[in-house]
Parts: sequence; C-alpha cells; structure tokens
Amino acid sequence: MQSVRFPVVLVGCAWFIVAACAGAAGLVQKMTVPLPQVILFALTNILLLLFWGQPQFRAWALGESLRVLVAIHITRFVGFYFLILHGRGELPYAFAVPGGWGDIIVATAATLLVCFVRPQGKGLKLYLLWNLLGFLDILMVVFTAARLGLAEPASMASLTRFPLSLLPTFLVPIIIATHILLFLRLLHPRADR
Repeated sequence: MQSVRFPVVLVGCAWFIVAACAGAAGLVQKMTVPLPQVILFALTNILLLLFWGQPQFRAWALGESLRVLVAIHITRFVGFYFLILHGRGELPYAFAVPGGWGDIIVATAATLLVCFVRPQGKGLKLYLLWNLLGFLDILMVVFTAARLGLAEPASMASLTRFPLSLLPTFLVPIIIATHILLFLRLLHPRADR
C-alpha cells in the first residue's frame, strides 16, 4: 500500500503547489464566471476518471482506509472562515451562513467518526449517513456559490482570492470525488476495512 500511496501523495502535493501558486499570483481572482465553476467541475471529473482509468490510483482509492478518506473532510472547518467573512461583509448570508454551518457540522461529524467509530458493522451505516449529509452539503455550497457568482460576481470575490482560491482549484474537487468514492466503498463493503 505504501508503494501505491507515495505517487498519489506526490501528485497531490504537486497539484496543491500549482493551485497555491495560481491563487497567490492572483490568476484565480482574474477569472470571470463561470470559469472557476468550470475548473472545479473539470478537476472533479479528472479525479473520477483517474479512479476508473488509472490502475495505480484506483488501487490506492480502493485500498486506502475509510477513516483516511473521511479525515480529508476535517478541512471543512473552513466554514468558520465563511462565517467570519460574512461578519466582515465579504460573503453573502445565503452562502456563508448555511454553507459555513453545514461545513462545520460535517467536519465535526467527520472528526467524531474518525476518532470513535470503526467503519465496520453498524459503524458503516453511520459513515454512510455522514457521507450522504456531507455530499448534500457540498453540493448545496457549490450550487449556491455558482448561483450567487453568476448573479453578482463581486459577492463571491473572496472565494477567488488566496487562500480561499484553493477551494475551487484543489479542495472542493477532492471533497466531491471522495464523497463519490466513499459511496462506492460503503455501498459495496469489503472485509479488509
């Protein structure tokens, strides 16, 4: 498993560096709607295509611990920052408050699952419930951001400035793809969890 994990982590680190550099250089901020949404959609689909088409990536995705895949979602504590930005008048209520609190709840539940629930037996049902709620939350966040960005691009400008520019260019595609992967794994459990 370590020999499979290393290339995945290496590619992930390279992707993060490219996304961070693009965000820090202001390239994401210069994008006009709907380009950030197109990039998010394309990156998510690339991850899913890698899963179905690249054997090494698929081996990692099917062999990695469910807890590791869920732990990725602890990053969704970024919801606190959405609330802070709303308080400063930098993000609209319709995005920041429901999306912020939704992400905080999903991240808290992910933390509890990873720390206290084994993904076996009845625990699998808790993971599946969390995954369903987390997936619905991230879809709501993405669609709300897209809707508000199309209606009034300036209202969502904070999401295109670094470090939040990492959301559409790095983190959200990973979050959506891991939710889909978790559905596949949880609905077809294997004994080696």
